[in-house]
Amino acid sequence: MAVRTARTAWNGTLMDGKGQVELTSSGTGTFDVSFPRRTADAAEGVTSPEELIAAAHSSCYAMAFSGELGKAGGTPEQVEISADVTVEPDPAGGIRISTVALTVRGFAGGVDEAGFKAAAEAAKVGCPVSKALTGVDSITLDVTFEG
Repeated sequence: MAVRTARTAWNGTLMDGKGQVELTSSGTGTFDVSFPRRTADAAEGVTSPEELIAAAHSSCYAMAFSGELGKAGGTPEQVEISADVTVEPDPAGGIRISTVALTVRGFAGGVDEAGFKAAAEAAKVGCPVSKALTGVDSITLDVTFEG
């Protein structure tokens, strides 16, 4: 099976330090990370583990959804997936990811609205990143069929 690697270099304390995460396997980029920006309302050009998880979840879900639509006889024509990952204080201390909200908008040939929504639900269950995030309190799904 494939192994994918990312690397982070960090300097300084939690609150005053900063780092850079490198997408090593693909070589597609290096991104600044900072704990204060991680928990702030505005990212100000700095990414976070939660944003990277949102990217992983939305892209993985899009692939799983495409597969489920294919099983149902459909072909995605225009589909957009977003993932909103919420980080908040953990009652046990520190912070935690409390929710992930997946939003699906679009249409597919060969399926009606019910088939589109059924494929979306099946993708939520079958997506490997959804499976990896089972410790999150809530993963919601909002689906709009636009066809």
